[in-house]
Amino acid sequence: MNLLSVDVGNTSISFGLFKSRRLFRTFNIPTSGYGLLKLKPKLGKALIEDIVICSVVPCKTVILKRDLKLLSGKTPNIIGKDIKVPIRNLYRKPGEVGKDRLVNAYAALRIYGSPVIVIDFGTAVTFDVISREKEYLGGMILPGLKISLEALNKRTALLPNIKLEDPEDFIGRDTKNSMLSGIIYGFSSLTDELVMRIKKEIGRDAKVVVTGGNCALIAKYCRCLNNIDINLTLKGLSMLYFDKKNT
Repeated sequence: MNLLSVDVGNTSISFGLFKSRRLFRTFNIPTSGYGLLKLKPKLGKALIEDIVICSVVPCKTVILKRDLKLLSGKTPNIIGKDIKVPIRNLYRKPGEVGKDRLVNAYAALRIYGSPVIVIDFGTAVTFDVISREKEYLGGMILPGLKISLEALNKRTALLPNIKLEDPEDFIGRDTKNSMLSGIIYGFSSLTDELVMRIKKEIGRDAKVVVTGGNCALIAKYCRCLNNIDINLTLKGLSMLYFDKKNT
């Protein structure tokens, strides 16, 4: 079985090709610039026998569903509609939780066990907390690293628009590196402190898994992380698909 998993985020769309449960190829397309002409050469001649999509951008879901059916002849399975995430959701309003957050929680629970904390450094930074009893407890949502840098540029008169990268020094010696240091060391310190406080709630043995487009950059500056898994969402989509198929 060749499965295509698709994670539609606000910044980029991630694609993962699986042979059975093994992920063998990934690629990304910017969400804002997505189009059939960009997808077709990326897929090439890959044989696709089924598709599963998780999306937080409804307008792109419609377009992708159409394009992927055109290319493969298969109608994609949509998380939340065709496939439910089988995790006990303790949010006050369970429907408010982003489907990607539930997929991440499910994947982390399956791969790393419970209790577990998932931190996704994407367009936004999200913390998702899964209890020892395997319940989704909720979490935190913060502005992402790039959003924070953009806000400094757009909401001030003199701070420049800069690329997110490693700062040269802890104490910045020019404006650019002062901004980078503030973002990188600020978010890493925030991450370590929040993880410490979450562990007091759910258990000090809780594992910490980090994912998302900026995870490799920020992970170097955090002390609390156990596992970096940039493809966590794609893996979770594959697990959900094959679990449903085998029931």
